[in-house]
Amino acid sequence: MSDLAELLGVAAVQRAGVGLVLGAIALPAVGVVIVGLDIYPVRFAIMHVALLGSAIGLLTGTDPVVWALVLCAAAGGGLAPFATRPGGLSGAMGLLMSLAIAVALLVLSVSGVNANGAFELLWGSILSTRPVDLTVLGVLAVGVPALFWWRRHDLSLLLHDRELAVASGVRAGPLTVALLVVVAVAIAGAIKLTGALLVDALTLLPALAARRIGRGLTGMVLAAMAIGLAVAVVGLLLALVLDQPPGPILVLVAGVVALLAQVVKRGEP
Repeated sequence: MSDLAELLGVAAVQRAGVGLVLGAIALPAVGVVIVGLDIYPVRFAIMHVALLGSAIGLLTGTDPVVWALVLCAAAGGGLAPFATRPGGLSGAMGLLMSLAIAVALLVLSVSGVNANGAFELLWGSILSTRPVDLTVLGVLAVGVPALFWWRRHDLSLLLHDRELAVASGVRAGPLTVALLVVVAVAIAGAIKLTGALLVDALTLLPALAARRIGRGLTGMVLAAMAIGLAVAVVGLLLALVLDQPPGPILVLVAGVVALLAQVVKRGEP
C-alpha cells in the first residue's frame, strides 16, 4: 500500500488519473452515440485518420495530437452525408480507413521521420499525458454531456429511429454531422490515454453495458458515465498495483463489466 501511495503522489500518475476521470465523463456518452447509430466501424476509420494526423505532425514538427484532432473532426463531418444513403457509412468508412493509412505510411516514408512516434498512438502512453491533453479532455467532459442534455429529446428520437425523428421535425442532417464530429474528436482525444487499439475501454464497452441496464437515453448516458468512471478508477489502480500497462487493464475491466451486465440482465425474470 505504501508503494501505491508513493505512485499516486507522482505527477505523471496524477495527470493520468485526471485524464481518465475526464475521459470517463465524456467518452461513454460518445459510445452511446456509436451504439445508437450502429456505426461501430467508425472507431477504426478515425483511428487511421488520427495516425495520419500524427504523421503530418511529425513531418511538420508540430503537435501530432492537434493534427489528429483537426483531421478527425474533418473526417467526422465528411462522413455525415453518407449516413442517409442506401449504402450507409460502412463503405465510406472503409474507403477513408484505407486511404488514411496509405497516406500516413507515405508521409512517414517520404519525410524519413521516425515512425515510432506516430505508431505510439496505436497503443497509447497514458503516463505521458500532458496539460494540453487534459485541456482537450476537459472540453470534451463539459461539451459532450452538455450537448446530450441540450438536445436530449432530439437525440432520443434520432438514436432510436431516424425516420421517426425526421417525421417529428428533428433536423437530422445537421444533428448527425454534429454527432459524428463529436465522436471523431472524442476518439482522437482519447487515444493518448488508452491507445487507438484500446479506445473502446472508455467508449464502446461502458455504452454496451449501460444499454443493458439504463432506461431511456438519459438513463443510458448516466449509467455509461458511472461505469466509465468505475472502470477508470479500478483499472488505473489495478495497473499500478500489478505494474502492468494501464490500457489492457482498462479494457479487461470494462470487458468484465460489459459481460456481467449482459449476464445479469439475461438472468432477470
